[in-house]
Amino acid sequence: MKASRIAAATVAAGSAVLALSVPAFAHVTVQPEGTAAKGGYAVVDVKVPNERDDASTTKVEISLPADHPIASVMPQPVPGWKATVTKSKLDKPLTMHGEKIDEAVSKVTWTADGKGIEPGFFQKFPLSLGALPENADQLVFKALQTYSDKEVVRWIEVPQEGGDEPENPAPVLKLAAAEEDEHGAASALTKAGKTENTAAADSGDGTDTTARVLGVAGIVIGIAGVAYGVFAGRRRTAA
Repeated sequence: MKASRIAAATVAAGSAVLALSVPAFAHVTVQPEGTAAKGGYAVVDVKVPNERDDASTTKVEISLPADHPIASVMPQPVPGWKATVTKSKLDKPLTMHGEKIDEAVSKVTWTADGKGIEPGFFQKFPLSLGALPENADQLVFKALQTYSDKEVVRWIEVPQEGGDEPENPAPVLKLAAAEEDEHGAASALTKAGKTENTAAADSGDGTDTTARVLGVAGIVIGIAGVAYGVFAGRRRTAA
């Protein structure tokens, strides 16, 4: 009896662990391809797994953070899906490449042309984003996942640091430290140019010095030649 109770408890515990671990694999996430650095541009993948056994995912909606609007958002074409980009007016215009922008992409929607994401599969939806904010450590993208049976799962709960993970957490993109910007690169190129010019100047000074030495030597040789000629002429006259 005791052994059967232990076995039952073990099975129950295993089932509970499995039940708790399954949602972790089923979350919609936003993952960078490489590095998503503050102030830079990045390609991120919206990864959407299908967590249903009897329905396919037919639509995915991603809302971009309104508190940190991104001026440039471009979806990459995904076979079997149609992407729709929605723009909204900004309360505070952005400045990008010296131009003011009064609207930005607020939502991207992918709608399946065929079967969508079937049970047991996932799909990545790449997005090009930039410029990323310089004054944030992370960006929260709220997502809606619609299934073929019309069920909608709302991945909109913002995870809190130090707290338990929500049942339906919103995708979060962590931002890395800012990389050297174009000004830094230009500065490096300027330094390299100065070094090259200095080396060229040093080389030019060396060439001038050599030319001067050769010139003086030529003059000395010329004077010696003239003196020898005068001396030889006097000897012939004396003879």
